[in-house]
Amino acid sequence: MPATDISLADLMVELGGVATRAQIVERVGRRDFDRGRAEGQIVRVARGLYAMPTVDESARTAARLGGTLALASAALRHGWAVKSVPDEPQLMFSRGRRLPPEAMAVRVHRGQLAAADVVDGATNKAMTLAQCMRRLPFDEALCIADSALRAGFPREELLRIGEAAQGPGSPQMRRVSREASGLSANPFESTMRAEVLDILGFKPKPQVTIQGQGWVVRPDLVDVRLGIALEADSFEFHGDRAALSADARRYDLMVAAGWLVLRFSYEHVMTQPAFVRRVTTDVVVRAERMREVGMRVLPAA
Repeated sequence: MPATDISLADLMVELGGVATRAQIVERVGRRDFDRGRAEGQIVRVARGLYAMPTVDESARTAARLGGTLALASAALRHGWAVKSVPDEPQLMFSRGRRLPPEAMAVRVHRGQLAAADVVDGATNKAMTLAQCMRRLPFDEALCIADSALRAGFPREELLRIGEAAQGPGSPQMRRVSREASGLSANPFESTMRAEVLDILGFKPKPQVTIQGQGWVVRPDLVDVRLGIALEADSFEFHGDRAALSADARRYDLMVAAGWLVLRFSYEHVMTQPAFVRRVTTDVVVRAERMREVGMRVLPAA
């Protein structure tokens, strides 16, 4: 039985446009999965991996216009989750090329691509990551880089792409390649991490194991030095009574052990980043003051 009654369409948006069959069935149930596939609400992009139908639609548009799927559209084609699925296909055309009127319905990017940079109508994985890290906002680029690592893209190659970068956007490319982690489970967690990385003195790491007397937890983000844990708290993922009870218990135990725990909803992270940063900054300042006066003694994580 699914954990919640979230719709398939909403689930795919929250998961970043792509998901495994197991993830979808766990959330909405096998009946809705089969119905959604039959009705074209999801399309198969690889073995056991499904995406929103815009992935196929974007590929058809690219072929019709003679462009190349790029940036977030290419990332989705590779089966990587994105912060937000583009409303329009993101296509790359060579500089100086005249475009037909139909190109008004797509997001046009200009650039020179070698034949080796393109695979099946999309920029290849390395080129897709390079372009995303260079051209997209930091949080969107981090979501895609995290997803690529989760899917098996070699971390060494990602670092190489970042370190070899030159020209406009290269500082961000290096930063994304260094900060990327396959441990963040989805774009929700990746975006939350992106929003708090600039907070002075805050050094959060994803999925750090914390243990206390008779309990073990793995919060989404943890700063062990300050004793701060952040949770990307989605009702769709923790929506039944048993899950709510389990969450309440572990948060209570963490607070009782001296941890400062912040829980941010999907709406907070995706639409109110200033709120997330402000609250986290206030808690970081408080934790630093508590350390100065020797008020905090936490168990080893």
